Amino acid sequence: MLQRFFIFCSGADIDILDQCSAGEKTKYAGIGATVFFTAVMAFIASGYALYTVFDNYFSAIFFGLIWGLLIFNLDRFIVSTIKKRDNFFDEFLHATPRLLLAVIIAIVIAKPLELKIFEKEINQVLLEEKNEMPLHNKDQLALQFTPAIEGFQTEITSLKKEITDKEASVNNLYETYIAEAEGRKGTELLGKGPVYQEKRDKHDAELASLQELKILNTNKITTIETQVAGLVSDYQTKVSETQPIINRFDGLMARVNALNKLPWLPSLFIFLLFLAIETSPILAKLLSPKGVYDMKLEDQENSVKNWKSQQAHQREVLLQTDMAVNNRVYGDISEEEELYNYKRKKARELMQLQEDAFYKKQKGLLG
Repeated sequence: MLQRFFIFCSGADIDILDQCSAGEKTKYAGIGATVFFTAVMAFIASGYALYTVFDNYFSAIFFGLIWGLLIFNLDRFIVSTIKKRDNFFDEFLHATPRLLLAVIIAIVIAKPLELKIFEKEINQVLLEEKNEMPLHNKDQLALQFTPAIEGFQTEITSLKKEITDKEASVNNLYETYIAEAEGRKGTELLGKGPVYQEKRDKHDAELASLQELKILNTNKITTIETQVAGLVSDYQTKVSETQPIINRFDGLMARVNALNKLPWLPSLFIFLLFLAIETSPILAKLLSPKGVYDMKLEDQENSVKNWKSQQAHQREVLLQTDMAVNNRVYGDISEEEELYNYKRKKARELMQLQEDAFYKKQKGLLG
């Protein structure tokens, strides 16, 4: 029962194989087993790859089963269409497109299994990337907010400098009128004279202006600091919103890219393994000698071709014979006097009817 199932998987004709030796059955059962287990590996590989996409076992199993059946059908078709010929190079030439398709299938099957086999190493690479991504993410987000924040900070610095400069000017005026009172500068007269009073009034006016400037600039600085705090809050919100995306950075494409960063030699060996598995049924049929099954299959196909050729030839001969008989029959009939007199009579009647109809039409036109 198992042998017949594997023979079915090989795409061989079971009725013909029943007429062959046990060795032929074993050979094609082995080819079918390779096709079957390749499909099983395709199901496992695609199931894992799709699980990384959907994060759902049922979806991964369902679509993985469809993919496995597709690979099974393709492999079975490839193996079953390779026919043994008398020339190896002719066989290899006809098998080349099928070998190329087998290489593509091997790549598709091997890649998801590589992701599973090197899962721990891939997780390590993804972890390193995830640790770096928040820093890069913050730097990129900072580019959106830093210019505005720096502009506000510059404006705050300018407002504070304006107050500082005003305070320095007021302090200088204070020092000037005190020095005038002490007789150290200015008129160098001790006491509070008119010059002292003038400098004192100027200081007092600037001091009042300084107080107004402090109130005005302090209000402006408070407003700007509120805007800066809002930008910083927006920046933190953006960072918080993008962090879950970074945490989920472990999809299929991310894992494939992480796999490409690992040493290539182990991946190459795994690919070569699946390439050997995928191409083994084709190579087995190419390298194996022409067996009894191949001869019987070729004989059956030649019988059908010969029968079709005979049918076409018989139809052609039948057509030619029928045409010759018809030509001879109609030739004999054309020489009979009775047929000639009959057609002459009918032709006369037809001409009379035409003349009568023409006469009636003309008479109607003339009124």
